[in-house]
Amino acid sequence: MNRFAIRCAAGLSVPFLLVACSSAPSAGGGSGTGTSPGGQVTITVGDRPPSSDPENRKQFDQKVADFETANPDIKLKPVETIWDATTFQAQAAGGQLPDVLNVPFTEPQGMIARKQVADLTKVLKDDGLLDQLNPNVLKIAQDRSGNVFAVPTAAYSVGLVYNRDLFTKAGLDPNKPPATWDEVRADAKQIAQKTGQAGYAQMTTKNTGGWMFTTQTYAFGGSIENPDGSKAAFDDAPSKAALQALHDMKWVDKSMGQAVLYDIDGISKAFAAGKIGMYMSAPDAYHTLVDINGLKASALGIGPMPQQGGDHGTLTGGSVQIVSPSATDAEKAAAIKWIRFNYLNRYVDETAAVKSAKNGVAAKLPVGVPGLPVVAAGQYSKYQSWIKPYVNVPLENFAPYTKVAADQKIIPEPPVKAQEVYAALDPVVQTVLGNEKADIASLLTKAAGTVDAKLGR
Repeated sequence: MNRFAIRCAAGLSVPFLLVACSSAPSAGGGSGTGTSPGGQVTITVGDRPPSSDPENRKQFDQKVADFETANPDIKLKPVETIWDATTFQAQAAGGQLPDVLNVPFTEPQGMIARKQVADLTKVLKDDGLLDQLNPNVLKIAQDRSGNVFAVPTAAYSVGLVYNRDLFTKAGLDPNKPPATWDEVRADAKQIAQKTGQAGYAQMTTKNTGGWMFTTQTYAFGGSIENPDGSKAAFDDAPSKAALQALHDMKWVDKSMGQAVLYDIDGISKAFAAGKIGMYMSAPDAYHTLVDINGLKASALGIGPMPQQGGDHGTLTGGSVQIVSPSATDAEKAAAIKWIRFNYLNRYVDETAAVKSAKNGVAAKLPVGVPGLPVVAAGQYSKYQSWIKPYVNVPLENFAPYTKVAADQKIIPEPPVKAQEVYAALDPVVQTVLGNEKADIASLLTKAAGTVDAKLGR
């Protein structure tokens, strides 16, 4: 889905969504790159904003110029090529990909298996960047031997957003969000009975129903696709239990209110209006809920993803930078320098961190919202200390999430045709919440058949 925190982390003034990037790819690739007789290394770098986005293109080009000034032995050739699932394989086969490209978390494992990305282990060690990255997030980009094939530069993990004011009115402790789905059900029931508002709500439309059902299934110990993405894997006990929990909150406890057709905008508005006690989201929902929809900052609480029957993990998303498998050692070293400069500098350089924080304050954006860090805990602590004078969000309200999220197991989205799978699962969730007598087992079996047909195409 990649809607929470899939920003390219390129320092652009406007969130640069992978899912929104649709400009026609331009040729990049190894042609024209290499090392000149004078020792200057030239690499192509993707994700240059198109001319139709002049503000972000100007910022990107300025970063390229700044990088070349700081690294006179490296020449960058920026191209507009972006990752696109429908064109990537043909571009890779034709050698038309740039030397550095931003791709979502769902892709590295398949690319590693198909040998479409460079092994960056040695160059990351030589650069010193390897020790600065979050080892938990880095697993997304590693093979079974621990070799590293991509650099994570933006990440999120889904947690539980809750209304602290409704918790207090219901007699619940606002500093102790539920840790299990049994507790979610109990707290939702108490909120509904004590306040008259929906204790819990869940997104159900525009593919968000399948997206959040996937997140919930992970938390119950299940999965959506088998490891190679060739078959559906959700027609089983964990998924049935997840849907049964929703059914019982809606129809037995009557703790989910009347409205059940929510997309991400609708549920954000309802939550900000005080009509919902809890829903699944990531910490960067803060901006939408507080700055855009007017929720009091003090009312927003965020906890980790509740688990059921064990510590199974939560859904994650984000983006990594890959390097062409044909890159030479010198080109890989140049690529890592660019990745550090363009995507990670604010986490590893105090001057860059302070500049970014000041820019955020000036733009009246939230500064210091905790999330799933792409850098290691020690490095992230340094970053937080650098920007501390500029933090403008109530960090204490994020404490339940922050305490758990850094070590909680993270699970990528389904590896194949995730959006089509989510679309097939939307009506399953909608039916369970719209029909008290819904046959959960039958719904899952039918949806699994639909998904198998999509995956087998």
